[in-house]
Amino acid sequence: MLTREIAQLLKSQNKTIAVAESCTGGLASKMLTDIPGSSQYFVMGIVAYSNAAKTKLLSIPKSLLTKYGAVSKPVAQKLASNIRKLAKTDFGIGVTGITGPAGGTKEKPVGTIYIAIDCACCSNCKKFQFKGSRLLIRKKASTEALKLLKQCLKK
Repeated sequence: MLTREIAQLLKSQNKTIAVAESCTGGLASKMLTDIPGSSQYFVMGIVAYSNAAKTKLLSIPKSLLTKYGAVSKPVAQKLASNIRKLAKTDFGIGVTGITGPAGGTKEKPVGTIYIAIDCACCSNCKKFQFKGSRLLIRKKASTEALKLLKQCLKK
């Protein structure tokens, strides 16, 4: 199971993680904390849905939100780096996107998700285009966030 493998890697490497989520509504954090003993590696998760929350809690510059929009690579990267700094962890994950059923545009249709990982060894952000229900998109996004984390842990 992916979460058990990540838990083992984090514990064996004595590493910590924090997560800043928007569209996944805390699901990635839930997945990480479903494993007994997760307090050894999971420091915090923040669900910042509104732009005001992103700015106030995670210090996402308003200018970044205005220029690129909340659903963008620069915002996902800033979510990851800022949660990492705030929590003083080894890894930070940032997830932002549109899970629908409404809210999509031609440029950013429903299912557009940006996931960023920030750590000392790398900073990685990927764009995904998922299909399915709101819940399925949230599950896919959370799983992909954990897969990206696993890749960093294996470096």
